[in-house]
Amino acid sequence: MRTAQPGLVQTVLAPIVFGVAVILLWQGLVTGLAIKAFILPAPFAIGAEFAGNLNNVAGGMAVTGRNSLIGLVIGALIGIALAIVAALARLLDEMAAPIVAALSVVPIVALAPVLYTMFGAGAETARQLVAALAVFVPVYFNTLKGLRQVRPVDRDLMRAYAVTSWQATRAVTLPTALPFVFTGLRIASSLAVISALIAEYFGGPVGGLGKSITSAASSSNYGLAWAYVLGSIILGLAFYCAALIVEKLVTRRSGG
Repeated sequence: MRTAQPGLVQTVLAPIVFGVAVILLWQGLVTGLAIKAFILPAPFAIGAEFAGNLNNVAGGMAVTGRNSLIGLVIGALIGIALAIVAALARLLDEMAAPIVAALSVVPIVALAPVLYTMFGAGAETARQLVAALAVFVPVYFNTLKGLRQVRPVDRDLMRAYAVTSWQATRAVTLPTALPFVFTGLRIASSLAVISALIAEYFGGPVGGLGKSITSAASSSNYGLAWAYVLGSIILGLAFYCAALIVEKLVTRRSGG
C-alpha cells in the first residue's frame, strides 16, 4: 500500500493540481490584463459556453468520434497486416518502405479536398480515409519494428522444430511485437481524432467538431469556438485512454 500511494499521487493528483493551477492563472491573466475574447477567452467563459451548448458539443464529438474510430480501425488493421507480411517477405518490405515513407508526409490540407471530390461532399468517407492514413503509418512502422525484435535463439528454435513461417510468427514474433503494436496504437489514437477534425475544415457534411469550430469563429462567437476545442481535447484524451486500457487488458492477459 505504501508503494502504491506515491504512484497514485504522481499519476492522478499531480496532473489535476497542475491543471487547476494553469486554469486559475489563465483566468487571472485574462481578467487582469483585460484580454479581448477574440484573442483569448477566459476559461470560465469557455466552461460556461461548453455547459450551455453541451448537446451541440456532444453531437459534434459523436460525428468526429465515429469518423475517427472507423479510421482508427481501418488504418490499424491494414498497418498490422502489411507489417506482418513485410516481416515475412523481405522483398515486399523493401518495396513498401519508400511508399509508406511517402504516405507519412502527405499533407491533410491537400488530401482532404481531393477525397471530397472523389467520394462526394455529402459523404463522411473522406474524413474516415484521412484518419485511416494518419493511423496506418505509425502502426505499420511500430509493428514492423516489433516484429524484428525476436532474438536469434528463438528463431533457431523455431527452425529446429520445423515450424512454418506463420506458426513462428503467431507463437513467437507477435507476442514479442505486442508492446510495439500498442505503442503505435496509442500514438495513432490521438492522430485519428486530429486528422478527422482537420479534414472537417475543408468541406464535407455539416457536423463534427471541425465544422463547428469554424462556424463559431466565423460568427465571432469565440467562447463557443473554444468550447468545441475543449470537446476536441476531451475526445482525443478519451481515445488515448481507451487505447491505454485495451493495452493493459491485453498485456495482462497475455502475461498471465
